[in-house]
Amino acid sequence: MATYVILMNLTDQGIKDIKKAPERIEPGIKAFEQMGGKVTGFYTVMGEFDYLAIGEAPSEEICTAFVLALGAQGNVRTTTLRAFTKVEIADIIKKLP
Repeated sequence: MATYVILMNLTDQGIKDIKKAPERIEPGIKAFEQMGGKVTGFYTVMGEFDYLAIGEAPSEEICTAFVLALGAQGNVRTTTLRAFTKVEIADIIKKLP
């Protein structure tokens, strides 16, 4: 499965309802798992973003569907990055002309 880093920022709605944020995390993780994904880490972070999740998904379509559904709830906006392992990037580099 491909690895993704999902960076999240709270929306106005998300910050107004911040006390319920802990209750939303586990159902979000379970929703991703029901779609075939796996969350390997979830963090609240300081700086430009509010949350960071690391997960694996069987396809870009699954990951995209998940972040769209997450955003549609109105509590966070996401930025998604495809992450490559050392082995994956070595294999990619071997394919260079």
